[in-house]
Amino acid sequence: MVLLGTLVNGLAIILGAWLGIKLRHFSESMKDTVMKAIGLAVVVLGFTMALKGEQFLVVIVSLALGGVLGERWNLEGKLNELGNWMEKKMKKNSEGKLAEGFVAATLLFVVGAMAIIGALDSGFRNDHSVLYTKSVLDGFSSIVFAATLGIGVMFSAIPVIVYQGAIALSATFIVQLIPEQVLEQFISAITAVGGIMIIGIGLNLLGIPKIRIANLLPAIFITVILVIILHFIPTI
Repeated sequence: MVLLGTLVNGLAIILGAWLGIKLRHFSESMKDTVMKAIGLAVVVLGFTMALKGEQFLVVIVSLALGGVLGERWNLEGKLNELGNWMEKKMKKNSEGKLAEGFVAATLLFVVGAMAIIGALDSGFRNDHSVLYTKSVLDGFSSIVFAATLGIGVMFSAIPVIVYQGAIALSATFIVQLIPEQVLEQFISAITAVGGIMIIGIGLNLLGIPKIRIANLLPAIFITVILVIILHFIPTI
């Protein structure tokens, strides 16, 4: 089921928010320990994905060019600006903490490389491991958020399901149009690229100097282009 990972992610947010409302007391040391434990698990997941790549030169070139484009376009900065704009609009048009919790949680759960990579993995390979890992992260985060910002956090599950579901379904449609040989090469390369980004996310969770993962997102699209070019070169 293509949407299984996305639905599990949404359910984890809802359950986490419910627990957060019921249990409002968490020590800072507990939060730090749990997040670092999850960070280590994310790094391991990233390594297992990265090692599945067969054309590592494509992976390196894609990440390098993707990083150049991402920095030039300042994708991470623009995403942060979008988040700030959404937050101001929501606060202006709503009262209380419900809107604040909804906006803060939505930005955390939707704006990020893990949502895109995980949804693509669900669509291309029917592999939900990235979204399952994201579900654990989001579930714990929603507990903490809901404990301080209330029930609005629970409603963030809706945009998460819509956003990730749309990406997963689109990827499924693309799979039907790509020749099987090209598809295998593409899945291998994009899994490796995504795995390296996941390692970066894990390192960020561990508190290691921040890596601007969003600025590497163009690497996904460059991977597609390079794989297609390399596939057709022998026939030229």
